[in-house]
Amino acid sequence: MNQGKHDAMAAGHRDHRLMLEILASGRPEPVKACAEDVLDHLGDVAVIANRTGLAMLPYQDTVHGTSFHLGEVLVAEAHIQVPGLEVEGYGAVVGRDLEHAMAMAVIDAAVAAGLAMPSIDALLEAEKAHREESDRNRLRMVEATRVQMETF
Repeated sequence: MNQGKHDAMAAGHRDHRLMLEILASGRPEPVKACAEDVLDHLGDVAVIANRTGLAMLPYQDTVHGTSFHLGEVLVAEAHIQVPGLEVEGYGAVVGRDLEHAMAMAVIDAAVAAGLAMPSIDALLEAEKAHREESDRNRLRMVEATRVQMETF
């Protein structure tokens, strides 16, 4: 990978973990549509894993700061390799949507190869904005249920 592509990946929302979080929480249809476009740039793809299963859900006690497992959650997971580019991609989503997980893996591999970045950037920005707006709406709904009580 050339240095320019590497620098672009390090900037802004290109944090790998954040990118995967945005894709996992994103709307499935736009993520899948972007992956379809990206596939044309990748070439042959080898599927290493494409499965559903249970994973432990980690959580952190906000009072004591200790970590523990809250329980198990069903996840769909995909892991691919692009032999021609010597890159891999990974995706996992809560639930059983294997196509969403596979789309994430395709986009992850494209980012690792530095391919189709304008369309991936646009998807990430749109899904990040959608998630932020959804969070704001949820907070407004919660705030509307708040009860003011007088204290004596």
